[in-house]
Amino acid sequence: MSLHALRATVRVYAVGVALVVTQLLRRLRRGFAPPELPPQPGRVAIVTGGTDGIGLSTARQLARLGMRVVIASNNLEKAPEVVRSIQEETGNDAVQFLFLDLASLASVRKFVSDFLALGIPLHVLINNAGIMLVPCGETLDGFESHLGVNFLGHFLLTRLLLPLLRGAGKSGKWARIVTVASATHYVGELDVEDLQGRSAYSPHAAYAQSKLALVMFSLRLQWLLNSRCDPVTSNLADPGVVDTALYRHAWWGLRAAQGVLGWLLLKTPDEGAWTSVYAAASPELEGIGGCYFRDLEWTEPLGAAKDQKLQRWLWAESCRLTGDPEAEDGWDDGSLDDVTSFPVLRAFPVSSSEGPPRDGGGVWRGRK
Repeated sequence: MSLHALRATVRVYAVGVALVVTQLLRRLRRGFAPPELPPQPGRVAIVTGGTDGIGLSTARQLARLGMRVVIASNNLEKAPEVVRSIQEETGNDAVQFLFLDLASLASVRKFVSDFLALGIPLHVLINNAGIMLVPCGETLDGFESHLGVNFLGHFLLTRLLLPLLRGAGKSGKWARIVTVASATHYVGELDVEDLQGRSAYSPHAAYAQSKLALVMFSLRLQWLLNSRCDPVTSNLADPGVVDTALYRHAWWGLRAAQGVLGWLLLKTPDEGAWTSVYAAASPELEGIGGCYFRDLEWTEPLGAAKDQKLQRWLWAESCRLTGDPEAEDGWDDGSLDDVTSFPVLRAFPVSSSEGPPRDGGGVWRGRK
């Protein structure tokens, strides 16, 4: 194992251990409680990775709120049973499956085409699906697996669905984009010289980088949405360390601990999904974006994730890699350097009346 790989491994597991200890202390003191949310009939949500783990729990909880839920996944074998079980458990028949393989940009485009063919609006997009610590490999488009599945697939999916989200959002009932994050982004490093990790591959570094890229994308997206006065918010939801099959490629000692003590140390998939559902449906977050949530509470992401220069570079590079022209949706990213040029609908940090911060982060509340 190279020094680079060893360093990344130690840093990722250190973050995981720290979070597990924090979760255990909270469970012993006061536990975790689900958000109290009103019914959401008439709302339509897409959940990527909705056939397993956190995604399945998220889809089930949104269906229980009365939303029409479209499960986007590549698990064709499991999908019929998942849809049937959610319908039976929630009494909501408006649950369906559409095939989506985030490892293929062609599949992402086909999914968007299939969704458009349904002729329904889109109010909530939850970018949940992901892979973790997989061996060195590439997607169908030649991208490093973590970068391609976790980040670039969701980047393109979100961009292609934005017109629908803009059309469905309105004052007082904004459309919402929720991207599932991870605390490993705190030890992630964006390698602008070798984004694909071709010179020295480390699954731990690749995973952490993909999660950092998602955080940067979500924060930048809020700036861009604000610049257009779009009634759409972009937030991040960190589920914590959850007892799912995502750890099947992790160190054997961690998998053994998960099997024996997972019930105590790790969150259940339902508990892990609560923050995503909160960000997707809570009335108290109406019009608020650019936030990073964990355990239903706002917290600060990594400072480097708010670097506007890096955000702009990542956005442009992602557009190039996905073959999605940067100016296709009419955004002029460079104009955001002058935050005083925002048009009629402005977004202010909740705790301030001074206007938006200049570092690319901040909590946004839409006001006229």
